[in-house]
Amino acid sequence: MALPSIVSAAQSHIGEGLPVSLITAASQAHPKPINQTFTYGTAGLRTRADILDSTCFRVGLIGALRSKKLKGKTIGLMVTASHNPEQDNGVKMVDPRGEMLEATWEPFCTQIANAITDEELVTSLEKLVAHFKIDLAAPASVIVGYDTRPSCKQLVQAIVDGLSAFGAHTIDAGLKTTPQLHYLVKCLNTQGTPDSYGEPSEQGYYKKLAAAFLKLVPAKSDVPPLVVDCANGVGAYALTNLIKYLPEDRIAFRALRTSTTTPGALNNGCGADYVKTNQCLPVGFEKENLQPGERLCSFDGDADRIVYYYLTGPASSKDSFRLLDGDKIASLAAGYLSELVQAAGIKLELGCVQTAYANGSSTKYLKQRVPVTCTPTGVKHLHHAAEAYDIGVYFEANGHGTVLFSRSAQRKIKEASPSTPAAQTALEQLAALVDLINQTVGDAISDMLLVEVILRARQWGPAEWDGAYEDLPNKILKVNVKDRFVFKTEDAERKLTSPPGLQGRIDELVGKYKDARSFVRPSGTEDCVRVYAECAIASELAPLANGVAKLVSDYASLG
Repeated sequence: MALPSIVSAAQSHIGEGLPVSLITAASQAHPKPINQTFTYGTAGLRTRADILDSTCFRVGLIGALRSKKLKGKTIGLMVTASHNPEQDNGVKMVDPRGEMLEATWEPFCTQIANAITDEELVTSLEKLVAHFKIDLAAPASVIVGYDTRPSCKQLVQAIVDGLSAFGAHTIDAGLKTTPQLHYLVKCLNTQGTPDSYGEPSEQGYYKKLAAAFLKLVPAKSDVPPLVVDCANGVGAYALTNLIKYLPEDRIAFRALRTSTTTPGALNNGCGADYVKTNQCLPVGFEKENLQPGERLCSFDGDADRIVYYYLTGPASSKDSFRLLDGDKIASLAAGYLSELVQAAGIKLELGCVQTAYANGSSTKYLKQRVPVTCTPTGVKHLHHAAEAYDIGVYFEANGHGTVLFSRSAQRKIKEASPSTPAAQTALEQLAALVDLINQTVGDAISDMLLVEVILRARQWGPAEWDGAYEDLPNKILKVNVKDRFVFKTEDAERKLTSPPGLQGRIDELVGKYKDARSFVRPSGTEDCVRVYAECAIASELAPLANGVAKLVSDYASLG
């Protein structure tokens, strides 16, 4: 799908005010569905693809205004619904450093998406312009990427129509993983500066990752191929292209679930979310001649999440399945980086960021090695907290995460004078890791290469990695309630402040079980609350989780 670079007649209106006639004329082709409400959150806007057309048009308008606010810096727009079913789609904005959209814009995005009439749409845009004091005469530049969903073509055109109304310069990124679009945005905005992040092209992305990997794995390897479940998504394309830059004697792959054009295949019985949620192999993997101890991993639909797993016995036995999720990846990465920093002889504060959903065993393991911060659920909270460290590791249990190196840390790594050959080697490895890791956002491909580097450095297979600590048995339950807003939390969502008295009852119940923990938090999107429970003894997990769920139901009915 080729998108033109657009410089429309809208520019003649800019400077006098919004190009109202162009906005309203374009809006006629993208009417808002009746009785549909949209919310822009951390993941952008995500819903059924067949009702998303008007929203994508309006996000195009907002994307152009965001770029104008930032004096023409390039903004990214990604059309994807990540791990959702194929019939869904979504759109999200990427800010100039490759980070998520500034949170203060989210309520305006929601308001603009829900404007019913063209007049309301123009009014909501005027409010955005006035609130952020946007110079409409400023240039606008936006890069648009999309995944493999059949609905992307129409939705991208809706975005282009929105961008066209403001005369935005539009760059067609084409078919991309979400992390690749984040990478491109940062590269475009830093090229020609001391902070240049890399070559702003898909080839530049592969070259950067491959060059860093080959520095970290310089010798031939006899490690068996890594089996990769590509979720029948865009990650299949990306992995195929990456392989061209990596010699097979350094790392080999066996790519499965690569059917990107088969209707309904995306994320269906496969992918990181399926594997993590169901704690089992992708559907049909028992027929793939998998061997015990073989390294297996799954991307999600847009390749921004990854989980690893392996078998201890026959694939036909559910008891053979062992998951290595985001908590395990965080522990592996934090431990390795901590050792490298120590070996390099430089003073850097390294820490790990988790949410309340992190398994208690992983938190205990990490706290023995590095500082640990707990934040509310949501990547934007984790990313922000990780920025407080010189080297900040963050992963959600679902497999979404990355490592951030502060500007100061990168300078120290680059300028340090090693006192021994071992320190020199450690510094060179840290420098290569800065390039290997996609610091803009969680990236399944980058994170996969990071894990492979560490396993080779440690000479570990998946069982040795898994043996670092044993996860506590855990469970998540959903409890439907009439009003989720009755449930209010504090302490990074680990404690309830409302309804009064409920937290005390939960604490009493938790106290009856060994190494137990449970918390309750309201859903961000539906009228339910989620109950997380963990404890040391598997047979006690159901009574604990069900007991907390019953307390929630009882207190909800009192409201």
